[in-house]
Amino acid sequence: MNFDLTEEQQVVRDLATQIFQEQATTERVKAAEAASGFDEALYAALADANLLGLCLPECDGGSGMGLVELVLVAEQQGHTVAPVPLLPTVATAMSIADHGSDELRSELLPGVIDGSIILTSALAEPGANAATSPSTTAVETDGGYHLCGYRPAVPYPQYASKIIVPARLADGEIALFAVDPSGVTIEVATTTDRQAAGHVTVDTDVPATARFGDGAAHAELLQRFMVGQCALHLGVAEGSLRLTAAYVSSRQQFAKPLSSFQAVSQRAADGYITTEALRVTTMNAAWRISQGLPAQRDVLVAAFWASEGGQEVALTGQHLHGGIGSDVDYPVHRYFQWSSQLANTLGTASSHLATLGGIIATDSSAALGAGIAR
Repeated sequence: MNFDLTEEQQVVRDLATQIFQEQATTERVKAAEAASGFDEALYAALADANLLGLCLPECDGGSGMGLVELVLVAEQQGHTVAPVPLLPTVATAMSIADHGSDELRSELLPGVIDGSIILTSALAEPGANAATSPSTTAVETDGGYHLCGYRPAVPYPQYASKIIVPARLADGEIALFAVDPSGVTIEVATTTDRQAAGHVTVDTDVPATARFGDGAAHAELLQRFMVGQCALHLGVAEGSLRLTAAYVSSRQQFAKPLSSFQAVSQRAADGYITTEALRVTTMNAAWRISQGLPAQRDVLVAAFWASEGGQEVALTGQHLHGGIGSDVDYPVHRYFQWSSQLANTLGTASSHLATLGGIIATDSSAALGAGIAR
């Protein structure tokens, strides 16, 4: 693929950079964390700049762009560790735009674009967090379905107008359901990155019109979330690395800047290379999805690099800051917190690698069997 951005994509990236850098200051982030874990004024600014409607169809009032553009905006959010529900709202809205009914689209998407409606998806699973296999059940009733299950660490459920819940039907098929938060129990959760989150217990009836999509739509939604998280992790790694570079260049030791010592410069260089590997794999996965190409392997490769490499870069930044890196009030520590959260959301490095290995082994066995048959 061509990794050069189009003129429109450059404008999107520059606009997102300007808004996040101007508004997501350290003081604003700290204030949001201490309050609700949500900077509502910043979110409104993103809506005013039409960044929330970028990836939604023009017929719904959006700009008709795709996942690559969402990645560019999410990267800037990660760079400033800004607490806003950008990814859960936009990724969920994209799924509704693709698979939801006309009624659901007209009810939700205009509000997403103007910032008045927040959406989220309950994709994480309890226990081993096998996100591809929903544990929530959907039993058909007169005029609808009864949903029952537990959804841990759902992002921003207390602010959402709808929570998208994947559930397994009696025949084993998977469907998505748009659930009203008033019908579920939300237990406010404290997460490592200090953003708004909650554990959601679902035991409620929903109308038949709440159902949309199928197993393929669930897989697509999950892939969008994972790629969006990779973009956030890319921004987090960049932010940590830039803060670290400025620190080691100005900090003196033995009358020399820390950056002049070989061990320090080599470790910082390793962090830069890892960050660029994360950028390439994330953009590749986003591009393949936006082009309608098979992307399962590519998403897992990007997720592995984000979980493994992104956390390594954040740890390097904290380590090269020395003692001040352990100060939880110092900005570099916040990158470490976000990285730790992202590295363990919707899977871990080892689980992504295990899933990828299983796919490769299955595909290889199928190809070998086809060759023998011929």
